[in-house]
Amino acid sequence: MPTRRPSDDVTLDEALMPLRYFGDQFLRRQAAEVADISGDLAAFGQKMLVTMDHEVGIGLAAPQVGRSIRMLVHGLPDEAPAVLINPVIVESRGESVYQEGCLSIPGLYVDVVRPEEIHLRAWGLDGEEIDLDADGLLARVCQHEMDHLDGLLFVDRIGVEDRIATEAELRKRVSGTLGSSDPFLTGKAIKALLRKHA
Repeated sequence: MPTRRPSDDVTLDEALMPLRYFGDQFLRRQAAEVADISGDLAAFGQKMLVTMDHEVGIGLAAPQVGRSIRMLVHGLPDEAPAVLINPVIVESRGESVYQEGCLSIPGLYVDVVRPEEIHLRAWGLDGEEIDLDADGLLARVCQHEMDHLDGLLFVDRIGVEDRIATEAELRKRVSGTLGSSDPFLTGKAIKALLRKHA
């Protein structure tokens, strides 16, 4: 996969954005809908893509780089537009298990069960509505990144067996910081998960 480069008037250092990591409560916020698709979003989307490629990721959500808006990017542009704004899953089918990781939780990989196929609606940078059927890796990446928009992390979806070892590892990472109050570690209910199971 080719690495994206920043536009000619921006250096790589200017294009790269710092990531937020597990324990940063910004990642637990419900992101706001984008009301106005403007040139600012195009520049921000480009910086997200450059950052994602630089970090060797396949997806990135705006909250992971400190902006609480419903926008994500992915590294499968042959399958769908690389920038999706205000994405919503309209329908899902099937089920698959796949080992996921996350740029906000580097070095941790755990099996996660998700729908195999999704029908998604979003907006593109051109202001046009996108109606998309996705399966396989694209469906998984979109769902993973959309979880970020709802304040969820992939570890919130793991099974009981993996949870014990994962919890111990993450406790070590955030010990002595405000991150030790993360809902994954405290057992505090996460609103987005409550809505999905209600």
